[in-house]
Amino acid sequence: AKRYWQFCIFCNFRLVSYCSQLFFPSDEVKSLRAVVNPDISKIRNIGIMAHIDAGKTTTTERMLYFSGYTRALGDVDDGDTVTDYMAQERERGITIQSAAVTFDWKDHRINLIDTPGTRVSTQCCIQCRARDTQCKSLELMDKPAASNQLLLPMKRFVLDIWYYFQIPIGSGKSFTGLVDLITRQKITWQGSSLAYDGRAFETSALQPSDDPDVLQAVSEARATLIEQVADLDDDFAELLLGQYSENFDAVPAGKLQEALRKVTLARKGVPVLCGTSLKNKGVQPLMDAITAYLPAPNERNHDLVRWYKDDLCALAFKVVHDKQRGPLVFVRIYSGSMKAQSAVYNINRNGTERMSRLLLPFADQHIEIPSLSAGNIALTVGLKQTVTGDTIVSSKASAAAAVRRAQKEAETKSSSQRESSSLALAGVEVPEPVFFCSIEPPTLAKQADLEHALNCLQREDPSLKVRTDLDSGQTILCGMGELHIEVIHDRIKREFNIETHLGPLQVAYRETILQSATATDTLDRTLGDKRHVVTVELAVHALMESSTSCDVTFEEEVKTQLSAGVREAVENGVQSAYLQGNRNGLKTVIQHVSLESGTSAAMVSACVSRCMLKALKLAGGQVLEPVMALEVTVGEEYLSPVLADLAQRRGTVCDIQSRQENKVLLATVPLAEMMGYSTVLRTLTSGNATFSLELSSYEPMNTQDQNILLNKMAGLA
Repeated sequence: AKRYWQFCIFCNFRLVSYCSQLFFPSDEVKSLRAVVNPDISKIRNIGIMAHIDAGKTTTTERMLYFSGYTRALGDVDDGDTVTDYMAQERERGITIQSAAVTFDWKDHRINLIDTPGTRVSTQCCIQCRARDTQCKSLELMDKPAASNQLLLPMKRFVLDIWYYFQIPIGSGKSFTGLVDLITRQKITWQGSSLAYDGRAFETSALQPSDDPDVLQAVSEARATLIEQVADLDDDFAELLLGQYSENFDAVPAGKLQEALRKVTLARKGVPVLCGTSLKNKGVQPLMDAITAYLPAPNERNHDLVRWYKDDLCALAFKVVHDKQRGPLVFVRIYSGSMKAQSAVYNINRNGTERMSRLLLPFADQHIEIPSLSAGNIALTVGLKQTVTGDTIVSSKASAAAAVRRAQKEAETKSSSQRESSSLALAGVEVPEPVFFCSIEPPTLAKQADLEHALNCLQREDPSLKVRTDLDSGQTILCGMGELHIEVIHDRIKREFNIETHLGPLQVAYRETILQSATATDTLDRTLGDKRHVVTVELAVHALMESSTSCDVTFEEEVKTQLSAGVREAVENGVQSAYLQGNRNGLKTVIQHVSLESGTSAAMVSACVSRCMLKALKLAGGQVLEPVMALEVTVGEEYLSPVLADLAQRRGTVCDIQSRQENKVLLATVPLAEMMGYSTVLRTLTSGNATFSLELSSYEPMNTQDQNILLNKMAGLA
C-alpha cells in the first residue's frame, strides 16, 4: 500500500508538471522584477468605478491575465480572484475591501486602484451611464439587450462630452468584435466557448468587401467623432479647415489620436469603449487606450505638491493588517522618492516613524524594492501610527520648508491665498455611520483583545467608528449598513479568533434643539481646604447643516480675560455635555466666565458641562432620522407593487424615469423603514429589480412617529 501511494503521488506530480509546461510555458508569466522603477511618463494610475456586480473585479482579473502576471483567469463566482482575497468576499462573490494591484502593459506601468482607493488615481475607467452627476452601470456587451445605441444620446455628462471611438460588431450574445474608428481597424474574437480565454484575436483593416451596414456605421460614427473633437480642440479644428476641408474623413489616425488625448487630458471629454470582460473580449484594446489617452502623473499637477519640490510627499490611502508583517500601508508618491529603512514624518499625526521595508503590489505577490520614485504606488511595512488619509513627508524640516515657500509666494501675490500651518494632502472623506449596535467579548479577559482588534479594523476602514456608551459602558460599533457590521463581526471571529456577541442593530438617530437658549450656572464647592467657585453663562444655537460636531466660540471680552488653560477647560466641558447623546451640529457661545483664584480646571469643566445641559433642556429637543435616497430599477409590470410598498414605508417618490424597457424610481425613505428591503423587493418583483441606497439627509420626525420611537426605546411599546 505504501509503494502504491508513493507511485500515485509521483504520477500526480509528473502530471501536474506536464500540464504546467503544456498550458503555461515558462516564458508566458512575466518576471516581476523586469521593470521596478519605470519612467514617470510611462506610469498610469487608474481606478475602476461602477456599482455592485457591474464587472469591476472581472475586468481587473482580465487585465492581470492578458498582461502576463497571472497564469489563469480568476472568476468571482469561483472565489479565486486576485483582488477578492478576503474569505468574506469569496463567499459572497462581491468586493468588500478595496484592492490595489500593479502590472505592466506594453512598456507602461499600470497601477490599478479599486474603490475607495480611486481617489488617489489620476483617472478612472468608468463603466457607467449618465444620471445627473452620478455614475450608473452601462449595459455590458454580453447582455442580451446590450447595444452601443444606448450611448448615442448621451452627449452631456459631468466632464462634458462622451465620445466613443469604437463601435461593436454584433450585439448581445452575437458580439464578436469591434471597429476602432481612429485607425479603421477591425478586431475580432472568434472563440465563444467557456474555455476561450480571449488571448487570440484578429486585427485587420476594413475592406470595401466588408458588410455594408458596418462600413456605413463606421463612416457615420467617425464623422461624428471628428466633429466632436473639432468642437473641443481649436488646433484640430484649424487643421481640419486648412488641410482636410474637402474631406474630413482623410484625417490621419495619428492626428486624430493626438487631438483625442489632448481633449481627454483637458477633461473636456470622456472616451467610451465597448467590450465584455466576462467573455474575455475587448480588454486588450481597453489597456491600449489607458496607455494612449490617459495622463501620466507628471501631466497632473497638484497645487500643494509643488511646495515640496524634490522632497518626498506621499498620501496613505489604504491600510491592511498582515499577521506576519503587521500593518501594511499603501501610499501614492506625489513627489520625491521613498526609500526602505528610512524615517518619514507624518504631518497629520505630528510624529516620525521608521519604514522598515518597501514593497510593490504586483498582482497577488509583493516584491521588495530598495526605493521608488514619484508617480508610483507602494506598500510600506513598519508605519504603525499612520492611518488612511495621512500625508507622509521626508522630515519635519521638509514640511516646514514647504510652508515657508507657500507663505513667501502668498506674500508676493496680491491675490489672497489660504494660509496653512502645514501642507497636508486632502484626506479621504468618509460619511457618518447610520447603523450601530453593541459588541461584547465572550469574557472580560478578552476585552483587551477585542479593543486591539477594533483598533486594527478602524485603521483599515475609516467608515467604521467605535465609541463607548457613557451610561452603560458598552462598546458601540457604528457602520454604514447591515452588511458592513456583519462583515466586521465575521472578521473579528476569523482573523482575531474572538467570538463576540452583537446586540440588535439600531438606526443612528440624532437630536437637535428646537430653538436657541441661554443658561447660567454657578458651581461653589469646597474640597478639603480649597474652595472652588465658578460662574458660567452660555448660549446654544442649532447649526443648519448636518454635522456631528459642536463649535465653541468666545465673545471677544471673555476670550481676552481667560487664560489658555481656562479656555481649554471650558471647551472640554462643552464637548463633554455635547457627547451625552447623538446630537446634530450645535454652536455654543461662551458669554461670561468668572472664577475665584484657586479654582481647578476640572471644576470649570464640570460647571460648563452642567450649564450646557441646562441650556439644551431649555432649548427643547427634536429627533432627527436618517433619510435615504433610494433608486429602484424595475420592470414596468412590477412598478405598482413597488410603489405600494414604498408608501407603507413612509417613502416619498421624487421621480420616475424610463431606462430602455425598465422604470427607474427615485425616492426618499427613512432608513428605519428599509430593514430587510432587499428580500421584500426580490419577492415583489420575482427577482427582477435592483436598488441602491445612499444617505440623503437627517430630517425631523413628526410628533406621532417620534412618540412611537421614544416609547419603543423606553421599552413601553
